[in-house]
Amino acid sequence: MELIELIKQFARKQYLVVSHYPRDHIYIAGALCGLILVLLVLPLGGDTDGDNGRTEIVLDINLSPELAQPVDTEQKQPDALALSDFVITPHAKSQIEVQPIVENVTLWRNIEVKSGDNLSAIFSKVGLSDQDLFRVLNSSDEAKVLNQVYPGYQLDFLIPPEGELEQLRLLKSPLEGFLFTLNNNNYDVESILNFPQLRPTFKVGTIADSLFMAGQREQIPAITIMEMANIFGGVIDFILDPRAGDDFSILYDEKYLDGEFIGHGDILATQYTNQGKTFTAVRYINEEGEAGYYNAEGESMRKAFLRSPLDVFRISSNFNPSRRHPILNTIRAHKGTDYAAPRGTPIRATSDGQVTRASRNGSFGNLVIVKHAGGFETKYAHLSKYANGVKKGKRVRQGDIIGYVGTTGSATGPHLHYEFLMGGVHQNPRTIIDKLPKAESIDPAEMDSFRTQTTDLLKRFSELNRTALITLNQPSAD
Repeated sequence: MELIELIKQFARKQYLVVSHYPRDHIYIAGALCGLILVLLVLPLGGDTDGDNGRTEIVLDINLSPELAQPVDTEQKQPDALALSDFVITPHAKSQIEVQPIVENVTLWRNIEVKSGDNLSAIFSKVGLSDQDLFRVLNSSDEAKVLNQVYPGYQLDFLIPPEGELEQLRLLKSPLEGFLFTLNNNNYDVESILNFPQLRPTFKVGTIADSLFMAGQREQIPAITIMEMANIFGGVIDFILDPRAGDDFSILYDEKYLDGEFIGHGDILATQYTNQGKTFTAVRYINEEGEAGYYNAEGESMRKAFLRSPLDVFRISSNFNPSRRHPILNTIRAHKGTDYAAPRGTPIRATSDGQVTRASRNGSFGNLVIVKHAGGFETKYAHLSKYANGVKKGKRVRQGDIIGYVGTTGSATGPHLHYEFLMGGVHQNPRTIIDKLPKAESIDPAEMDSFRTQTTDLLKRFSELNRTALITLNQPSAD
């Protein structure tokens, strides 16, 4: 009965379809239905498993940047992308490398100390508290080094996911620092000492305008040029003496760590030819480990007095007893030398001695007087301010900063007025220095050690200079 009822229902529906739709439409629909049945029955292709007739289909998914593009990114969150968020482009079969999931990864946080930073703020920046800071600072006496952290230092923090500081690395430079390591609720401190690779570098230059401009043209570090000027400071006044055509050469170290340049080292040997006269200096380390610069005969380049209390600035007026004073407009002995320089320029003590005055003194303005051994005295006037710690009774070394250029007292512009006295009598510092005793040279008993250490270096330096001279004198390709 059920079968008969089903046949009747099908007949009624067939009648409805035939009576309501055109015959052509009915033929087309029937053909489509037949095609679908054929596709469902036939396999899609590929190798068929003879046991169960299953078809194995290879799905090749390539998610390289060129082939995988996010779809509808405005509606989907970037951290919840599904497979449907990418367009799969046909591509040659490729392998997808699945990276293992690494749990509990710890990372170093690197902070460079800036001006105005403090430890509390730095610890907070990396997610640590003041209690963490207090714990490190009080872990040992060696930890007190953290109380003297300066701009340019680097602090590296190793913090596991639990949030407890495991290690702290303080680097004063790539070569020196300290490592704090957590050990039984305390921090052990050990020093970090790295030794760089030293690579000698040779440079030559010719004076056309100034020593520093010549160094800049040859890409010589300013600090190295300044060091060279200091080495020859007892024999050359780099304010008055240099002339166009003077030449110089420097052999100095460059520092590398793990193949990376980290800074400049010491000058090993240097030479300066001033108006036809050549001065050569070589570095020597004595038996006490003290380094100094000497000529080939072992005579120290460090003289009793520097030729200039400033490094490199022009002179506004030389020693002249009949000079007309720029303010009083009268003939008045000018018992010294004026060095015109920008306000705030550092002023150096020209020799070892003791400060006998550091106070205001009439037309001199702020004045510093230094008494030296042998009855010598130097005066430095018109200072804008004194260097920290400079006061009466203070001992100073040659080259120490004692004050800064200014316009105090009777001064028309920023400059240093420098006087040199011997036995209470004013002397011209430009001429008297050559008559003064020289600084100590190599002891005769140490000359063998000096020659052993410097002979090969001077020979190599001389060869480099000859090669450079030949190169400079070669005619140009033009």
